[in-house]
Amino acid sequence: METYSAVDNKEKERELVVLNRKEQLRTKRGYWVLRRGQDILFSLLALLVLWPVMLIVALVVFIDDPHGSPIFSQERCGRDGRLFKMYKFRSMYVDAEDRLKELLKDNEMDGPAFKMKDDPRITRVGRVIRKVSLDELPQLFNILKGDMSIVGPRPALPREVELYTELQKQRMYVTPGLTCYWQIQPKRNEVTFDEWMELDLKYIQERSFWVDWMIIFKTFGAVLGGEGE
Repeated sequence: METYSAVDNKEKERELVVLNRKEQLRTKRGYWVLRRGQDILFSLLALLVLWPVMLIVALVVFIDDPHGSPIFSQERCGRDGRLFKMYKFRSMYVDAEDRLKELLKDNEMDGPAFKMKDDPRITRVGRVIRKVSLDELPQLFNILKGDMSIVGPRPALPREVELYTELQKQRMYVTPGLTCYWQIQPKRNEVTFDEWMELDLKYIQERSFWVDWMIIFKTFGAVLGGEGE
């Protein structure tokens, strides 16, 4: 175990596991191959089944705010820090990125991530699709392409990764995912940034098909319970 200083500069020490990247990859090689096949199969099936829902969501998003595309793409950090375009249904007004600087003082999440319960940049429809996680459906294309997996740490923004400690960067040893331990936590937006990082490293250590499917089933429960962002 090794201690580190928290990103929020409060000098609070916590303990995180130092992972051996090469050992993690070597011991999980078969799992990686089979999981990639699983990702391709299930993302394809989901797209075939859910395309009418996705079409309706896209139409409703456009009607609610026709000033931008219903699909929002944003640069995120993938495995080993590789940049890729992550897709979501647009849940914010088109000037959301420009307005972020004004809202940083109201950030409710410690560390480099930004979370705000009553974010004024979110549209009316955006609040609904976020609550039931419908805004995440376009990431099925990211999974099909191999940018993401069904289960894995949520992909971070480059500006967040710049503030990571070396230990926190370990969460990028694996392919980011649509859902992970953080997603299924009760009141997940009350989880501290340090606890979030610990959950991601816990997943990397424990990952297996059993763990992945446990997270997937619990994610369905969280979505049905309206526990989205």
